[in-house]
Amino acid sequence: MRYYLILQYRMINRQLAGFGIHPALGYALGLAAFTAFSIYLFAGTEFAQYIYIFAALSLVIRLSESKRNLFLKSCFRDHDHYLVRITENSMVILPFAIFLAVKLLLIPIVILIILSITLAFFRVNNTGSFTIPTPFGKQPFEFTVGFRNSILVFLLAYILAFISAWVDNFNLGVFSLLLVFLVCITFYFNPENEFYVWIYHFSPGKFIIKKINTAFLYSTFLSLPVTIVLITFFPGNSLIIAGFMALGYIYLATVILAKYSSYPNQISLPQFFILGLSAWFPPLLIAVIPFFYRQSVKRLKEIL
Repeated sequence: MRYYLILQYRMINRQLAGFGIHPALGYALGLAAFTAFSIYLFAGTEFAQYIYIFAALSLVIRLSESKRNLFLKSCFRDHDHYLVRITENSMVILPFAIFLAVKLLLIPIVILIILSITLAFFRVNNTGSFTIPTPFGKQPFEFTVGFRNSILVFLLAYILAFISAWVDNFNLGVFSLLLVFLVCITFYFNPENEFYVWIYHFSPGKFIIKKINTAFLYSTFLSLPVTIVLITFFPGNSLIIAGFMALGYIYLATVILAKYSSYPNQISLPQFFILGLSAWFPPLLIAVIPFFYRQSVKRLKEIL
């Protein structure tokens, strides 16, 4: 088991290095982002501990995927297999448990530990014929794949929207709306195979416009339940809701441009830094969007 865990650690380091990030810096940035998100979440809603447990268990469930566990069973005896699974689940929930401990929320910690250990003995079977239906089948694949991988997060966002209406907490509803857009943005972090770009008989500009239009259409579809709830129960904040949606569209388009500005490689660390600065100071987008667009056109000319 020790060698398996070391191998996983080295694989993560290589992925970070391939992403253009020194592993130590990657862990530091990840810890900072996790801490900032946790502080914001607990400051924004009284239901934060339930969202926290849900988020942690959604990560643990990913480790329970059937094919992955069949592979582990072929490598380890039953006792060692379950020990590996418990260790992996414990490492995933550790940051969540530490933050809950800082908040002195002992009962959620106990619930999280019990459920994570229990899930180590179960497999999520996604090898059957059942496929989650989506309305995205005939369009670019990002939303088809992303929706199926993130369906639990979307359900969480919709539940939070209804809770915000129930407890009359507009900020929680805005958080659920931004969560939908944030998940949609992550669909564009990984570059597709060059073949899936080459098949389009478009100029680079038309290709980018098609990608952005598709992203806008489908993100609108996914955010519609949240938007309807917010407008229905908080009609006086309609302009604020429209403003946050516009901001979500702008950042979604910016990330798409960033993706193709480095295509076929992944978005680099400097680009992430620029995106982070833009999120902190939105007026930077006036310069960032044209810059990424020019770089995208230059990259795509070589393929289209």
